[in-house]
Amino acid sequence: MTKEQYERLSAPFRAPGRTRALLAVNTAIPLVCYVAYPLCLLLLLLRGDLRWAPVLLVPGISFVVVSLFRRLWNRPRPYEVLEIQPLIHKNTHGRSFPSRHVFSVFVIAMTLLWLLPPVGICFLLAGVVLSVCRVVGGVHFPRDVIAGALLGVLSGIIGYWLMSWPVYL
Repeated sequence: MTKEQYERLSAPFRAPGRTRALLAVNTAIPLVCYVAYPLCLLLLLLRGDLRWAPVLLVPGISFVVVSLFRRLWNRPRPYEVLEIQPLIHKNTHGRSFPSRHVFSVFVIAMTLLWLLPPVGICFLLAGVVLSVCRVVGGVHFPRDVIAGALLGVLSGIIGYWLMSWPVYL
């Protein structure tokens, strides 16, 4: 993405009301996910549902792996490279690839898809919206959010498959 491409992409969101809406969505989606996930885990524990272990381990291990990778890879953010004024203000330098916000929403969505498919689908759609917000907001390149989404989905698919396969023996 170039500075000119970012300027065109973000132009419709630079009106004050639209910027506030973008910021609200960028805050609300992760907040809903970060509240829904521990509540889901708590409900499983209180009900004695043994799926609490995969629900804890799959996102937890995946998050640690993605965080370590991000630290090692340490790619710059668009506002560091393109000399742009992002709509979402951050003071962070580097650690842009993959987007951990997007990854987190998608791995939580996969968790909910595994437990409650209709709810999981809603969270997957919210992850797509968040991905757009992060790019339009100027804090991630498209590759960052695509990688975060793919890693979240793959972590869910592989993790829940691995956690489920002993049941079929």
